Amino acid sequence: MRILKRASTLILRKGTYQSTWWKKDSLFRVHPSVSQALVENKPVVALESTIITHGMPYPHNLSTAKEVEGIVRAEGAIPATVGVIEGKVHVGLSSEELDHLARSKSSLKVSRRDLPYVISKALTGGTTVSATMIAAHQAGIPVFVTGGIGGVHRDGENSLDISADLTELGRTPIAVVSAGVKSILDIGRTLEFLETQGVCVATYGSSKHFPAFFSPESGFTSPYQVDNPDEAATLIASTLSLGLQSGVLLAVPIPEEHAAAGQQVEDAIQAALTEASAKGITGRDVTPFILQRVNELTKGKSLQANIALIHNNARVGSQIACALSKQMSETKLRSKTQHQKKPVSDSKSDIVVIGGINVDFIAKGKTKTLQFGQTNPGSVCQSFGGVGRNIADSLSRLGHKPLLISATGADSHSDAVLNYCKHINTSAVARIEEQSTATYCVVITGSGELSLGLGDMDIHQQITQHYVSQFEKQLSSASLVCLDGNIPVSTIDYVCSLAKKHNINVWYEPTDLDKACKPFLSDAWKSLSYSSPNLAELCTMNKTLGVPTPEVLQSSLEERLRVAVTLSRPLLEHLHCLVVTLGADGVLVCGEHDAGSINMQPRKQKRRRRLCALHYPALPLAAEEIMNVSGAGDSLAGAMMAGILQGRDTDSCVQMGLLAARLSLASPHPIAPTLTIESVDPTKVQTQNWPKPSFMWIE
Repeated sequence: MRILKRASTLILRKGTYQSTWWKKDSLFRVHPSVSQALVENKPVVALESTIITHGMPYPHNLSTAKEVEGIVRAEGAIPATVGVIEGKVHVGLSSEELDHLARSKSSLKVSRRDLPYVISKALTGGTTVSATMIAAHQAGIPVFVTGGIGGVHRDGENSLDISADLTELGRTPIAVVSAGVKSILDIGRTLEFLETQGVCVATYGSSKHFPAFFSPESGFTSPYQVDNPDEAATLIASTLSLGLQSGVLLAVPIPEEHAAAGQQVEDAIQAALTEASAKGITGRDVTPFILQRVNELTKGKSLQANIALIHNNARVGSQIACALSKQMSETKLRSKTQHQKKPVSDSKSDIVVIGGINVDFIAKGKTKTLQFGQTNPGSVCQSFGGVGRNIADSLSRLGHKPLLISATGADSHSDAVLNYCKHINTSAVARIEEQSTATYCVVITGSGELSLGLGDMDIHQQITQHYVSQFEKQLSSASLVCLDGNIPVSTIDYVCSLAKKHNINVWYEPTDLDKACKPFLSDAWKSLSYSSPNLAELCTMNKTLGVPTPEVLQSSLEERLRVAVTLSRPLLEHLHCLVVTLGADGVLVCGEHDAGSINMQPRKQKRRRRLCALHYPALPLAAEEIMNVSGAGDSLAGAMMAGILQGRDTDSCVQMGLLAARLSLASPHPIAPTLTIESVDPTKVQTQNWPKPSFMWIE
């Protein structure tokens, strides 16, 4: 949505105002190979990096890391080693990044508690089990392989020294494949603590003996046991389906032929513990010290065993990930999705819109300012919005038949909005039990200024790549696909991969500053054709690509236009056209020069182009005429898309957009019910003479 800041002029801004000002996705960097695998539903295995930074000396750490990644690939999965580099959490590391971590002398050990500090200081470190679980879950990877997890330390009943790995397993739905619990820990109390956390623990193989890292037996048994990759995958799938938000620990015994002599290792552990106590080594420094001393005391046998069990875990974990991926694919093919309310219409849609549906509550005060903490006079009305729904609504009223792919709860709000949207093809809208339809409440003053916005948008995360992939036929044949920035990154990446494969034109509507970066976290953005950011969102897009951007945007129109033109240039290397909304200053259209104007029609083929920009002033609108500020930007985008699909020239497309936005501002609904082709036809609408747009070259 676009939010109005100044009421005397048509302001075109978009976005759902949220209390969170930072962007979670901007802190994560998913390697293109990992992102592509997730988009294509291929198996991916997450790997930690403290074994690189703190677990082994160089060069054993680097060679082991590369060997483990090689094993994962040999088993048919994609490795995703996780690490923090200069304050960014990387899910999947390049060869150069692996080498950097392996050689680093200053890398920190990064657990859940350390992530905020390391990110805030732009530091580098290896991720522990807990931090790796967080990153893997954020990226959508369900299987994580490590050596051994942390646990309750010996004498933990007095010191309360309990690894964050255990609590993370209790609150993050990831399957952790490990060689059990490190033998330097209190294994019995660790298993008891895992039970308290609600973690499902199973030994992999024919025995229920719980392994102790270097030894296949610890003297304790697991609650459960799975024989093979298929059984393990079924267990993981059941856990994820239940939505328990807790993980699974699969304990894989070290192969007998590689197990170090049990008594020799145990004697070394006891000696190392005594030495650590004598030297005053405590807390997080105990484990790496003991592992190093045990390796020295056993003359390298423990290191050899360590490497062997990690190799074995990688092999087993990859087989489980492949089995899980296969089961999920077979389930999708075997049965219709439980989300789908009704079968998708086979009628051809010239455009597909993927995005959110909201129930909006618009509260408008009667005074210029509102007093918080007391009742203010005003009016409240309910309407139906959401960026995706708004754009589909706009297109439907302008003569097109867009297919809307979205998600709602199975509640009264969903009943109301779908009943209102009978003019839209909502056959691809999922209705999900025990989920709430998105709601958005906006409070504006009597002068039309935004005072407060609140949104419950969690349902938008259910517009997953798995759900959207059911409509690949419709997506592949559409003239244009529009993506609402509220949908998950993985869904955006999936659609962009289809666009690249089938030469589909994709319009990305960023929706707000936080979401503008989503396609630019990988190479997905190179498959976009159009985007409609405001100037701040355009800065975010460039910043995500590593392009320098101004810290403060100047207030003068001339300077804002100069910045917009400069920042459009890097994106136009791949995008066909950019529509930059400038609030009270109107719209800047950037693209290929064509006889004194811009060619907005889709390119048949990519070629070197001469680029230019056209600035169109905004249309005036009196403050007292404004009734709803939530759909102006969506109306602009939808009407411009309609103009493009109808083969109109750039002037006509932009004028249609400005007229549609003005209609919606004066309506109680985000998209005015009076919106028609005739109501936005520049040749038929009585308005002032359209000013000639300002022309600028883009160097």
